[in-house]
Amino acid sequence: MTVRWGLIGASTIAKQYMIAAIRNQPDGEVAAVMSSSPERAAAYAKENGIPTAFSSLPDLLAADIDAVYISTTNELHLEQALAAAKAGKHVLCEKPLALNTADARRIVAACKQAGVVMGTNHHLRNAGAHRAMREAIAAGRIGKPVAARVFHSVYLPEHLQGWRITKPQAGGGVVLDITVHDADTLRFVLADDPVEISAFTQSAGMAGAGLEDGAMCVWRFKSGVIAQSHEGFTTKYAHTGFEVHGTEGSLFAKDVMTQKPVGSVTLRTAKGEEELTFDREDLYTRSLKAFHAAIRGEGRPSATGEDGVWSLCCAEAALESARTGRAVKIEPGI
Repeated sequence: MTVRWGLIGASTIAKQYMIAAIRNQPDGEVAAVMSSSPERAAAYAKENGIPTAFSSLPDLLAADIDAVYISTTNELHLEQALAAAKAGKHVLCEKPLALNTADARRIVAACKQAGVVMGTNHHLRNAGAHRAMREAIAAGRIGKPVAARVFHSVYLPEHLQGWRITKPQAGGGVVLDITVHDADTLRFVLADDPVEISAFTQSAGMAGAGLEDGAMCVWRFKSGVIAQSHEGFTTKYAHTGFEVHGTEGSLFAKDVMTQKPVGSVTLRTAKGEEELTFDREDLYTRSLKAFHAAIRGEGRPSATGEDGVWSLCCAEAALESARTGRAVKIEPGI
């Protein structure tokens, strides 16, 4: 059976990654796109070879589609996801799922009630590098994990700045944009859940309207692991990276906090250094493969709706910590 997708949002990420990832599936088809602007919808459809364009959500959901990919601004996710679930469409939604965890839980519950597959588009857990790290930890190659560090401060390109640095009401700011990804990646690689966070945020010159464009967080995990993460929009020349340190070894991943299947992972133990090999499959193609399998009743999405609730809860806790100056418990309530 072909899975016919409707795109909710004529977005850059869909154009750069998701349309190709859907078309890379033997049973995938991009059937329609919706934008609130009829002109933008029509132009986007023409540019990307999409058969049908809509400018209203009800019209898209009434069309012959099986699933939707939501990549609109964050404040629109709740209404759109709930409507899609009610219409019986499978839902793959960009992070954060909503502006708060209560609304994110509403989306997950609505999809369960409707019997549709729900996924969060956390791409980083699909990277071969992060999967190799997770496997090495699970195999005991670094002993007992004790600490981790994530470097995920980048430069937000001008064409993506817009609402992310000017509109609090749309869910802008680096925490809802990047800290959510680091929360999910830490959970995935460590196979562990965070229980507490302390965070500092900054406005280093890019963001306005009271939004943050940098954050540093300290995390405590259920197992006792402690972690650091640095997220930012303002560092033009920084490498990204991910380290996990254990009692018997350390993992050093370089240039892996990215949308592309690149970077390296080095294992350092008493025996010396070993560069780990891993597949270079496109992250979004892997995500769509798992999502299509879940539609067929085979497994689940690589990142579920519950995973999206977890990451948003972490981001909310980080913002509360930065606002209050205290450590905040992470309690997703799922």
